[in-house]
Amino acid sequence: MLSSLLIFILNAVTSFFTMMLLARFFMQWQRISFRNQLGQFITTTTDWLVLPLRRVIPGLFGLDIASLLPAWALQALMVFVEFALRGLEFGGNPLGVLLGVWGIGLVELARMMVYLLIAIVLVSAVLSWVNPYAPVAPVINALADPFLRPIRKVVPLIANVDLSPLVLLLLLQIVLMALGGFQGAFLPLMIG
Repeated sequence: MLSSLLIFILNAVTSFFTMMLLARFFMQWQRISFRNQLGQFITTTTDWLVLPLRRVIPGLFGLDIASLLPAWALQALMVFVEFALRGLEFGGNPLGVLLGVWGIGLVELARMMVYLLIAIVLVSAVLSWVNPYAPVAPVINALADPFLRPIRKVVPLIANVDLSPLVLLLLLQIVLMALGGFQGAFLPLMIG
């Protein structure tokens, strides 16, 4: 019972920081200004980790690797801690355990990216109906647009209603199902 509670708390904290790091990564990738309320919140919660890492880890093709790598490391650490707290017997091969933990951490990072994208698309859709002139709407729309634009080219408006968010959400659910299968592929490396 106590280990489940500890896992829940650690998972919540790890997920929060991972989401903030991923949001920072996406905002920088899409060249979205951080001079807004959401951007200021994200930089304030992640600067303590990202700024020192930028001295050591350079960007790659315009991508903020100093935001992406710690998110992956957090997920890998959470995988290891969770398996250890649940009493999983690790195999005798330390390299296999390390590869398994980093592999599952990468799958978890991809899942978090999908969840973040789902949240962005949902908030964008709701804001477009409820309050399209909200201060955060341009930021959310700029984050969602690169993923919705290709679908909008294929799916036409129906009675002036944009169905591209629904199509993207369906595709993202399929991606989540596929990621579940990848996660199981790394378990044999850890157990041995």
